[in-house]
Amino acid sequence: MRLPGHAHQHSDDIVIGPLDLSARVDEALAVQAVAFGLGADEVAVRRQIVLRHLTQPGARSLGATTAHGGLVGFVYGMPNDHTHWWSTVVEPYLRARGHESWLHDSFVITELHVHPRHQNRGIGRALITGLTDSATEPRSILSAIDTDSPARGLYRSLGYEDLARQVIFPSAPMPYAVMGAALPLRRR
Repeated sequence: MRLPGHAHQHSDDIVIGPLDLSARVDEALAVQAVAFGLGADEVAVRRQIVLRHLTQPGARSLGATTAHGGLVGFVYGMPNDHTHWWSTVVEPYLRARGHESWLHDSFVITELHVHPRHQNRGIGRALITGLTDSATEPRSILSAIDTDSPARGLYRSLGYEDLARQVIFPSAPMPYAVMGAALPLRRR
């Protein structure tokens, strides 16, 4: 990423840049639905969650768009707030492993998704590093499905380490891992 807030050309004529996620929430959730296998009911619930998150202080997003403006990936996050639902769920797991301090002064990657046709091209890496490059917090945290996956491999390559595993979110069918990394993220 060149300068925070400025779009730049990525491989395959993909542009990484600022995204008005409120205005393009339905396109973003369509990408997430394909990437994550979500049904219409779950997308409708997530739509309200995303729009609520975007009202939080410091929330910001980036998008990956084609030369014709189609959205193929997005990331958004915000400074962590202990009163948010996510923090209240993960806090006991982090505390049990002596990592509850990670909830302080951290930037949370709330969602990162790239359409499957565009994965494994560095787009996810460009999105997450672009978003965290402008964070004022000294570290970043996120949660990911607790399996060996390309996403977890990406996070590890950026410097994220497991802080807690087998984290159960009430509505999720699979356990998650909470991961954390010092900022700025590692580059290749």
